[in-house]
Amino acid sequence: MMVRRGNRKDFIVRRPTSNATAPARSSTSATHHEILPPAVISSLATTPQSSVVSSAITSAIPSTYPSEDERENVSKAAKKPFPFLLLPAEIRNKIYGMVFSPCPTVIDLEPTTFRIINRNQLLALFSVCRQLHGEATHHFFSTHTFRIFPTYPGRHYKTKRPLLARLPARYRPSITTLELRFGPGWNNPPRGWVLNDALGLGDCTSARALKVFVECDPSDGFFAGFRKSEGFYEKFSADLLDGVLKEVPTIEVVEFDAWSFVNRTGDMMSGLGKVVVKYDKVVSWGPERGWAKESDQVWLDAVLMHGAGQKLSKTIAVLG
Repeated sequence: MMVRRGNRKDFIVRRPTSNATAPARSSTSATHHEILPPAVISSLATTPQSSVVSSAITSAIPSTYPSEDERENVSKAAKKPFPFLLLPAEIRNKIYGMVFSPCPTVIDLEPTTFRIINRNQLLALFSVCRQLHGEATHHFFSTHTFRIFPTYPGRHYKTKRPLLARLPARYRPSITTLELRFGPGWNNPPRGWVLNDALGLGDCTSARALKVFVECDPSDGFFAGFRKSEGFYEKFSADLLDGVLKEVPTIEVVEFDAWSFVNRTGDMMSGLGKVVVKYDKVVSWGPERGWAKESDQVWLDAVLMHGAGQKLSKTIAVLG
């Protein structure tokens, strides 16, 4: 107790009257009070002894929730790259097919095709590593059909650089299927529809199939009065097909297809058929027109007429 008297300070110290009335203070509690902060001391003072014991017991039981160290180990394991290249080649090819599945089957200079490729980032695998680049590019170019000349109306329709000319030369040997579409520009074909070295057909050394789709036959009476000249487009189409088969001798099968109003015995199809017979190619029929059933009947009739013992090509029987 302190008493102030003027400019002088007097201190009065009161001492306990007896040892019995002084509270007992253990050395342990004094040590805790010196080390622990006041907030912890107060919490310990208010916590029952039973809860302290139970918390010590439950802390020894493993928790179902991951600790911070376990979370770090899981995150490190998740960041580890998947060994994709260790998978068998068959499984990798199936994965490539799933990745490229949004892309149209026929590749042409159409705006929708480029939008699909860019939106889905279908060609992102080309820039991962050297091995993935080789496998992914070969799968992409070998499983899609590439149109030789553009048919979509727009700025690319009359271009002098079709799709094949725009492709890097190292990708063309992987192409296995080409498409030639007749009909657009039947009265005035685009000037870019020319076979030259810049087109790059000679680089398509793995091409085995050529799909020929006929959209119209100008020899039909419906086109009378609108033709540029009699037989002009039929001759133009036959010469173009002849040039393609000459530039790509590895083609083995020519698949014909057309819209429903195109006649198989018309001047257009007859001229194209003579070119295929000239190069002795195998003829197949696409699903759109339904000529497959008709050709089978023609083949059977030809065998009955000429005899089964005579060597007769199915191409000559159907188109000859």
